[in-house]
Amino acid sequence: MRTWLNFENLDKELRTELENMSPEEIEDAFYTDLVFGTGGMRGIIGPGTNRMNIYTLRRANYGYGKFILKHYENPKVVIAYDSRNKSIDFAKDSARVLGSLGIKVYLFKDIAPTPQLSFAIRYLKTSGGIVITASHNPPQYNGYKIFDHTGCQLVPDYITEVVSEIKNAPGIFDIEPQEFDSLLDAGLINYLDYDVNNAYLDAVKSVTINSDLEKKIKVIYTPLHGTGGFLAKTLLEDLGYEYFCVPEQMIPDPTFKTVTYPNPEDIKAFELALNYAKDFKPDIIVATDPDADRLGVIALHEGKYQFLNGNQIGAIFIYYLCSHRKYNKGVIINTIVTSDLGKKIASAHGVETISTLTGFRYIGEQLNILEKTDYEPLFAYEESYGYTIKDFIRDKDSLQALVLMSEIANYYKHQNKSLLDVLDEIHQTYGYYFEKTVNLTFPGMEGLNKMNRIIDYLRTQDLSFLNIQRKEDYLIEEFHTNITNTLIPKANVIKYYFENDSWIAIRPSGTEPKLKIYFSVIAESKLKAEENQKIIENKIMKLVESVK
Repeated sequence: MRTWLNFENLDKELRTELENMSPEEIEDAFYTDLVFGTGGMRGIIGPGTNRMNIYTLRRANYGYGKFILKHYENPKVVIAYDSRNKSIDFAKDSARVLGSLGIKVYLFKDIAPTPQLSFAIRYLKTSGGIVITASHNPPQYNGYKIFDHTGCQLVPDYITEVVSEIKNAPGIFDIEPQEFDSLLDAGLINYLDYDVNNAYLDAVKSVTINSDLEKKIKVIYTPLHGTGGFLAKTLLEDLGYEYFCVPEQMIPDPTFKTVTYPNPEDIKAFELALNYAKDFKPDIIVATDPDADRLGVIALHEGKYQFLNGNQIGAIFIYYLCSHRKYNKGVIINTIVTSDLGKKIASAHGVETISTLTGFRYIGEQLNILEKTDYEPLFAYEESYGYTIKDFIRDKDSLQALVLMSEIANYYKHQNKSLLDVLDEIHQTYGYYFEKTVNLTFPGMEGLNKMNRIIDYLRTQDLSFLNIQRKEDYLIEEFHTNITNTLIPKANVIKYYFENDSWIAIRPSGTEPKLKIYFSVIAESKLKAEENQKIIENKIMKLVESVK
């Protein structure tokens, strides 16, 4: 902290904040450095090594820039940013650092979704990309994701290289990039034109299968104050849907003032949209998170609006795609904490499944490998509301998901079926799967230590009283993916299986101070599955609470 206060040119806003911080706040801001997790690097905006600010970001950009220079000739990087506080400032400063290293930068003129950044990398054939975003985190956060030339977030081996370069970078206040305007004049920073927008929209529209079917549904859409608004509205209009956009939430707003938590995984994020539904009466309500890579769905069923979880949405996508898309050697990709229902549907249609660690960078890595085979990726997804239908990008894409989910709802409306009717069909055919994720928050240094104690305790306990049949410990054991036979990196994840292939999994979040416990319970009915899950959860929570 003292080093920061002694730095004469410290940003005035950061200095004022630092001088007014409590000892506890100072400890949390400096006890560690921001690290790369499953969704890049995220942190609270403010002074400190454990915070998002131009100084911590400059070292990250310096390390990433050195990585780019090492791996690519004539290096070029695309930079995008979301609607959060400081996003455009962080994006411009990132451009300055890379430009000062001699790397040509293409900067989006306006806020842009993360999937569009992945698309732009591939479309422009650049060496990599950066997006400034903290996805669905609370408003005090911002973040930083880095990509390779395929449009995929860097996998661990590459992140290790970047981290090594960061460690060898100049001191936190010793990186002084050239001025933005001088780099702009020199052609090292360039603003992107709108050709990328148009090309991306055309690509997204290509996910349709029955697009000529008369549009009978109505859609309410909200971007939750994020980056998806313009593109989503354009897509719904161009495809001929009757739609309504929540006007208050179409406004990019870093405070997300109309929602407590800007996350489509949380039904509370739909409250304003549901108010408008009383008059508009849509068949589906869809929401995208602030960087527009996740999509949540609420569907009308028997006069009531019902919230679908990420696994249910994924199952509906797979059910439709396997039935309507032509393919030879089809494959879907999911993660080890995603419900097995999608895999069961795919298998019944002769489609293989690859499972990776949590994080779309691992899914993107598999898409890159499959590109060199005769397998055809039909769908890739995570239980956390991330979906990709076509692989013209290497990240999750809520705009693709919006287009196809609207088509699915419209297709079944012609059969007088809701999405819940379709889900019921799936359960009747493949069994009832009930999923739940419990998120336990552990902020600060002590929280991190407590979280590690809990997962280490569960790793070593005899849980035979839960009738567990087998355990997979991804930190200790070695696992490979199906088809590509890729070695799955070691990760602090434990998965326990029960007699009927129900399971629980435990892992620390890679982007937030949370311990995540996943439950996937299979039974002959919804009621029985929910009862069994509750019993298991109560027993697990007693063990968690016993750890001091």
